[in-house]
Amino acid sequence: MAAESCVPRPLFGGAISTAFPARFQVQDVSNIREVPDHQEVFVDPARDESLIFELLDLKGEVDDAGSALWFLRDIANEQDAGDNLVVEHSGTLELAGLRLGEAPAVARTSAGQLAVSKGRQGREAQNIVRLYLANIRLKDAATDVLITAYEPLLINPLSESAAAVTAGPAIPAEQAGCLPMSEIFKVAVMNFNVHDWNLFNGGP
Repeated sequence: MAAESCVPRPLFGGAISTAFPARFQVQDVSNIREVPDHQEVFVDPARDESLIFELLDLKGEVDDAGSALWFLRDIANEQDAGDNLVVEHSGTLELAGLRLGEAPAVARTSAGQLAVSKGRQGREAQNIVRLYLANIRLKDAATDVLITAYEPLLINPLSESAAAVTAGPAIPAEQAGCLPMSEIFKVAVMNFNVHDWNLFNGGP
C-alpha cells in the first residue's frame, strides 16, 4: 500500500498554514473539554492520533534552549502524568517558509512517553502514548507556538479509545498504510508558516 501524503492545511482562518495528512479532521472535543480560541485540534479517530496547534503568550522566563522540554513537562503535569514522563529526545527543526528577520525560524523539539487518560477517565484507564512537541518562539509577536502530536503506543482495555481502536499495542503506521506520527509531526513543524501577523494583535 502506498504511503499517504501530506497536504496544505489552513489554521486559524488561514492566518497560518502547515501540512499534514487529510485523514486528520477538525475535532469537536467540546464535550470533553473547552477548546480555547487560541487552539486548533485535529484527530484521526481510527488511529486515535491527534495534532494540536496552540498560540500562547510568550513565556519570557523560559530559556530558549530548553523551552520544548519545559513545555513537554508542563503538559505532562497538566495531564497528571508528570511522575511517569520518560523523555526520549530533544532537538531542533528549521522551518522551510517562516523567516524571522534574516534567518529561518527554528523550532525546539522534544518527545517522550507518558501514561494519560482520555477526557475525564481515571488512572485505571491510562493509555501509553508518545508525545511530540515543538515550540516556535515568535518573540516580536510575544507568542509561543506549540505544536503537539499524540501517538498511542498501548491502548488500555478500559479506555474510551478501545471502542474506536483495538485495545493492546497500536498497529504500526506502516502496516496501516499511514505515515508514521514522527514524520507527520516533522512535516507539520517544518511547513508551519504565518500569512497574517494581525492574528497576534488581539486575535483573528
